[in-house]
Amino acid sequence: MMRKRVYHRFPHREVQFEQKHRYYSDLIFFVKVMAGMDGKFGMFVTESTTKKGHRIQAKRGIHVEIAMNGMEFTSLNYDNVDSVLETIEPEGIIDFRVNLSYSYLDGKYNRVPIRGDAYLVRAILESEVLTLRINHIDGPERTECGRVADTIIDELRRGA
Repeated sequence: MMRKRVYHRFPHREVQFEQKHRYYSDLIFFVKVMAGMDGKFGMFVTESTTKKGHRIQAKRGIHVEIAMNGMEFTSLNYDNVDSVLETIEPEGIIDFRVNLSYSYLDGKYNRVPIRGDAYLVRAILESEVLTLRINHIDGPERTECGRVADTIIDELRRGA
């Protein structure tokens, strides 16, 4: 197992969210799907930052990074995925950081950014069982860890 794609500061005791799935592919395909998620976005409803109790329609953008050298993360996208795939084993553990950026349109249709969220995502693949462990590490947590997992699983199904 290659250790260079595991982030050494991933929380071991306090995993906020864990989910297991039957998975009939390898980590190489998983990394391709994660790279394909980078730059995608969707709309969702969230709490207003200015008016208490007021709900707003906001845009959620996804930016994906992959662990490098156990210490840091590097961007993972369509442009660099092929060079990253050369370092991936078919099974094992890979850590990612998923950064979500948020924004909404104000009354004058100007896009206004809102503080984003960051998550650590650990993918563990052993004998056709994919375990996703997700921890929220920064931001107001406008998106639950389970929603991040659902997005990844939806993208895997779409890519399969």
